[in-house]
Amino acid sequence: MSSPTPVRLQVTHRFDASPERVFDAWLDPEKASRWLFATATGRMVRAEIDARVGGIFNFTDRREGEDVEHVGQYLEIERPRRLVFTFGVPKYSPVNTRVTVDILPLGSGCQLTLTHEGVLPEYVSRTEAGWGMLLDALAKTFG
Repeated sequence: MSSPTPVRLQVTHRFDASPERVFDAWLDPEKASRWLFATATGRMVRAEIDARVGGIFNFTDRREGEDVEHVGQYLEIERPRRLVFTFGVPKYSPVNTRVTVDILPLGSGCQLTLTHEGVLPEYVSRTEAGWGMLLDALAKTFG
């Protein structure tokens, strides 16, 4: 029996903020802890970022008494246009995937395209919805 083929998905979002502000929100632990991997029912108890190529991050969201870690390593950091990192949630899967964030200037704001590679088929719709929710939360931090 073969394992399911991982999927590549994309989510796009427009922001009324400069590419620099949007990019920096991914790498500032204080800002990122308000939206990145945060849930409405959880509480962010750890937000650590070593913002350099080879550096790692750990966001731990406490949900109903359980800690859920979101971890990864930065592969590319090209401010303010591109960020690439590995991504995993060890509590739910040993698999690490790859996320690419591309930011393009657009008028007075920008457009962000997030590409998530290696997503298992059974997680595609939930992952797509999750990124959409997180990018909406990011947009609210600029309001």
